[in-house]
Amino acid sequence: MTATNETVHGRIETARTELTPMQVAAGLLFAAAIAFTLLFLQEPLAHDAMHNFRHGAGIVCH
Repeated sequence: MTATNETVHGRIETARTELTPMQVAAGLLFAAAIAFTLLFLQEPLAHDAMHNFRHGAGIVCH
């Protein structure tokens, strides 16, 4: 990764050129599934499990 890709704009541009439409759709579907789960399963155990999963997957959530 070069210094120009260290910005959000640079990372978005890299994603635009390297990801296929199927990969983008899969990512959006995955994000929607997480959002749906957190919205409807707000019990502490489910919320904590999803929070830990996001951290394990490398997703920054706070």
